[in-house]
Amino acid sequence: MRISLLTLLLLLTATVRAQFEIFVTETEQAIPYRIPAIATAKDGSLVAVSDYRFCRFDIGAGRIDLHFRRSTDNGKTWGDIYTPPTMVGDGDLTPGHQEAGYGDAAIAVDRKSGRMMLITCSGGPLFGYSTIEHHQGMARFYSDDGGLTWGKPDYIGEETIYQPLSKGKYGPIKAWFVGSGRIFQSRTVKVGKYYRLYCSGVSRNEKENANWVIYSDDFGQTWQILGGVDASPVPGGDEPKCEELPDGRVLLSSRAWGGRFYNIFTFTNVKTGEGQWGTKAFSGKDNKGVEANQNSCNGEVMVLPVVRTRDKKKMYLLLQSLPLGPGRSHVGIYYKELASPADYATPEAVAANWTGRFQVTELPSAYSTMTLQNDRSLGFFYEEETHCTSKGGGYTMMYRNLTLEQITEGKYRARK
Repeated sequence: MRISLLTLLLLLTATVRAQFEIFVTETEQAIPYRIPAIATAKDGSLVAVSDYRFCRFDIGAGRIDLHFRRSTDNGKTWGDIYTPPTMVGDGDLTPGHQEAGYGDAAIAVDRKSGRMMLITCSGGPLFGYSTIEHHQGMARFYSDDGGLTWGKPDYIGEETIYQPLSKGKYGPIKAWFVGSGRIFQSRTVKVGKYYRLYCSGVSRNEKENANWVIYSDDFGQTWQILGGVDASPVPGGDEPKCEELPDGRVLLSSRAWGGRFYNIFTFTNVKTGEGQWGTKAFSGKDNKGVEANQNSCNGEVMVLPVVRTRDKKKMYLLLQSLPLGPGRSHVGIYYKELASPADYATPEAVAANWTGRFQVTELPSAYSTMTLQNDRSLGFFYEEETHCTSKGGGYTMMYRNLTLEQITEGKYRARK
């Protein structure tokens, strides 16, 4: 059997790319790890963080700490595990007490100053048991040394989410949950000192869950709800992620059984954040979208500038990670060519006709996220049943370094 030169090069590349077990759950009896978040610091270091779940369940059930590791060589080796003292939970679920635990981290890095910000869910109770009077909070942390040390938490859930939504048609809400993984920073919108941040989450009121996107023009000090407080972009939505399209509009991707929901926010005044959401569209098997076969799970969405290798055309590639299935297994990455504005003009256009997919693991696996590294490769961080099953409440948190050539079988390569 003949092997083409391109295939041979891809096989060789796949064997030398870095893979590392960052946080290991060795047995079902061990304290489990869950929920991946990863970011690239300004100096190129990788910062990975996950829940260390003493309570063996989701945030709101008891003590959860956050564990960190850093790599200074593009993921080939990783330093020791460390826990910032300000991110150690005390397990106290007294109503109104926010220090019980910190979980489902979402992280951002300012491309100019290098400052890092991390947002987590905090305290208790569980999302499904929260009430208007007693609900989870949201904690914000900053680091000015590339994630080595972190300041004390500021609890910003009331002013950022609960109070604004209580004044709108959709409120009041009983619970709020941050979409873990990646908070993205706009490539184009700068109002004041910083480029804009976008973060997504899910709320619960008397009737249903709903997705929202919040944005900040002062690197997380204050936040506004994109599109206002009266209508959710994905009513009934689950855990979401968001990203900026090539034309500056905001794409929301929401977890759903069998695939994802997508919606797009179009600005009428980008500096003031005014505009409106479209109508959500489902992406799955029937429209040749992103199929999550027999599962519902969160994953990352990302837009990257690329060159199509067959004709050297510059364009963009939309990536969406999730378990390919069946069930929570075979985590992979779907990709969609954005060759022209028509490919992402509407939520329906985004949802349909994805170009291809790449399977990352053959094992049972769940949540995933990714970061663009300084060498233009992807740091892919995901949950995997590497050593034991997830019956003990956790996974091993795996890192893999992937190139776009590897993911797309040589069809595209990264560009700046």
